Amino acid sequence: MQDQTLQLSRRSLLRSAGWLGAGLAGSALMPGRLMAQPTPEQMYPALTNLVYEYVASGKLAGAVAALGWGSNAPMQIARGTVAFDSATPVDLDSLYRIYSMTKPVTGMAAMMLVDEGKIGLDQPISDFLPKFAQMQVQVTPDGSITDLRPAQTAITLRHLLTHTAGLGYTIIQKGPIKDAYEAAGLVPARVSRLPIPVLGKVNTAPSLTEFADKLAEMPLIYEPGTKFSYSVSLDLVGRLIEVVSGQTFEAFLAERLFGPCGMASTLWQVGAAQAPRLTTNYFLHDGKADLLDPAASSAYLDPPAFAFGGAGLVSSPRDYDRFLMMLAGGGQIGSTRVMSEAAVRLGTSNLLPATVNLAGSWIENAGYGAGGRVGLGADAGTYGWSGAAGTIGFVNTRIGLRAGLFVQFMPSMALPLQEEFPKAVLTDISAMKKAA
Repeated sequence: MQDQTLQLSRRSLLRSAGWLGAGLAGSALMPGRLMAQPTPEQMYPALTNLVYEYVASGKLAGAVAALGWGSNAPMQIARGTVAFDSATPVDLDSLYRIYSMTKPVTGMAAMMLVDEGKIGLDQPISDFLPKFAQMQVQVTPDGSITDLRPAQTAITLRHLLTHTAGLGYTIIQKGPIKDAYEAAGLVPARVSRLPIPVLGKVNTAPSLTEFADKLAEMPLIYEPGTKFSYSVSLDLVGRLIEVVSGQTFEAFLAERLFGPCGMASTLWQVGAAQAPRLTTNYFLHDGKADLLDPAASSAYLDPPAFAFGGAGLVSSPRDYDRFLMMLAGGGQIGSTRVMSEAAVRLGTSNLLPATVNLAGSWIENAGYGAGGRVGLGADAGTYGWSGAAGTIGFVNTRIGLRAGLFVQFMPSMALPLQEEFPKAVLTDISAMKKAA
C-alpha cells in the first residue's frame, strides 16, 4: 500500500502539454487585460469544466484551482467540499497534504545558501556531512546490498537537488535495498493513523540527524551523476541546510521563506486552530473512494518524526500560490525581497549534471532544477512539481503565470488530473491569446 499510495504519476504528468511553454512563446497577454474579464470561470472554461466534472461525477469530494499573473492576487475555481461527508466548501484557504510539492520549497531554501556562498552547488556534501565521504555503490542496482564497489564521484548538492546522487526511495526501489531502507527508518513520509492492513507499519527515523546518519550507511543504487532516480535526496538537503545555516531546518524555512512570503498556513503539523480547514484524503480503487486519512483523525494532527524536506508539508492553495508568486517575481513578493533574482534563476534552471542519463526517466526530454522539473526550449521558464495526493503546482517565470491544483486522493495515478490540469490551462490561455 505504501508503494501504491506514494508512487507519483510523473510519467503521465510529463506527457502533458509542456507546462505552458510551447503555446505561449511571444504571448501578448498581460495581467491587466486578463483581469478585465468578469469571472475566473469565464476566463478558464476548459479548467472550470475539468474541476466541476470531477466533483459532479463523485470522483472527488472537492477541488481547487488557483491561478495568478504577475503580482496579482490568485483567482480560484473551486467546487465541492473538504470531505464527502462535510458541508464545508473548499476554497483557497483549505489545507492539503502537498507531499512532494515540498521538494521545490526545500530546493529554493538551499539556493539561498548557495547564493550566499555558504555552500557550492558542486561542493561535496561530505564537507558538511563527513559520513558521506566514502560511499559504496551496488554493483547491480536493486540487487545485492553486499556486492558493492566504491563510488568514484563525491555526492554534491547539485546531485541531491536533481535526484542524481544515487540515493534510493522505498516507493521506487525493490528487493534488499528497499527492505534495508525500511528497517533503518529511511521512510520520510506519513499517510494515516488508521490501521489499514495493506499500509503496514511505517518505520521512520526519530530525527533528521539520525535519518542522515543512517542514510550514509546505505549503499548507493547508482554512481552519483549518472542517472536520474527519484529519491530521498531532498530530505537529506534538509539536514544539509541545518548544518550549513546553523539553524534547524524548520526554523530556517520559517524565518527565511514562510515568514517573508506570508505563508502562515504552510505547516509540518496541523494545530487545533487550523484543523477545521484540513481536507480528507481518500484511497481510490475499483471506482470507490475509501477513507485513507480523515481530517478529524489525520496523521497530520500529530507532530512528524522530523521535518520531511521531500514530502512533509501541508499547505493551502493561497499559501502555495504565494511561494510561486515569489518565484515569478524573481525572488520578491510585494515589497519584500525573499531571495535574489540570481538564486531564483539558477534554481529554476536545468541543474542536471551533463553526465546524467535520462533515457526512460520521468523527466526525459525535460530538465530538473532545485527540486522541480524545468522546461527546455519552447517550454523554458516553467518550474514546478506534483504531489502523491494528486496536487500539482508550477510557475512560468517567462510570462509570469502561476497555477496550482489541489485535490486529495491516492495513488495519484488513479485519476489523470496531473496530466489534464496543465493541458486545460494551456487550452484556456491559448484561446485568450487568439482573442487578444
